[in-house]
Amino acid sequence: MVSGNQTGIMEFLLLGLSEDPDLQCILFGLFLSMYLVTVLGNLLIILAITSDSHLHTPMYFFLSNLSSTDICFSTSTVPKMLVNMKRQSKTISYTGPLSQVCFVLIFAGLENFLLAAMAYDCYVAICFPLSYKVIMKTCLCTLLILFSLFISIGDALLHSLMMLQLSFCTDFEIPHFCELDQVIKLACSDTLTNNTLVSTVTSLFGGVLLLGIIFSYIKIVSCILRMLSAGRRYKVFSTCGSHLFIVSLFYGTAFGVYISSAVAETSRITAVASLMYTVVPPRMNPLIYSLSNRDMKEALRKLIRRSSL
Repeated sequence: MVSGNQTGIMEFLLLGLSEDPDLQCILFGLFLSMYLVTVLGNLLIILAITSDSHLHTPMYFFLSNLSSTDICFSTSTVPKMLVNMKRQSKTISYTGPLSQVCFVLIFAGLENFLLAAMAYDCYVAICFPLSYKVIMKTCLCTLLILFSLFISIGDALLHSLMMLQLSFCTDFEIPHFCELDQVIKLACSDTLTNNTLVSTVTSLFGGVLLLGIIFSYIKIVSCILRMLSAGRRYKVFSTCGSHLFIVSLFYGTAFGVYISSAVAETSRITAVASLMYTVVPPRMNPLIYSLSNRDMKEALRKLIRRSSL
């Protein structure tokens, strides 16, 4: 690797969590098992929803898309990390960070939109139960998914094109995997436009969607409190509880990454926070939805029973 302009650097270095070979073997087994659990768990949810006609509703349509997104989200970062651990190598090609950042932005943005769409679905189901089937039509759900995907891809391509304008001269060490903020920090050219774009897009999409989720749950809670039956309240709350927990987990780890990136003195802390953001929510989603949802548990039993015949 030679210093120079943006064409001079042919490789970046992914520092990883540890340089100890023995500890890297332990981390390799840990993250491989977590990745397999993430992929297999979300695949089971997709198969269960697809195979059970009772689950062909907007709620489970969004859930199956969320599971697909979680698989892609984890796959965009974890396999490269595992390969580096296994080979005792830290290198990633110059185009690697650009493509990895692009895919992370696409699937993180899509997950953000899907969580907002699921909150809106809960809001309509609880606050307007008689009009639910009229409002949440199949065409509307499909359009929401396509719109979310289109916006996420557009956002990722915009950031990727802006990164191509940067020069990387001396510092080429990335804490663990390629995040937009971490890659921009490595540039030796002016990054004001990139940082302004990141702040604007994050505030516009992330802030608006989060406010939409909060507004939906304020309405949902006020509607629940007006219900006379305690049993009805518990049933409605349990329906939204899984989604609310996933929202808290996703945004909580995302804010953890942002705070650690701003105040952390070492790259290791930022790396741990980033891994929590990309590994934990996708792994927890199938566990939370399958254990807390009676319909999902029944669909999974049917799927397992059918596959064992």
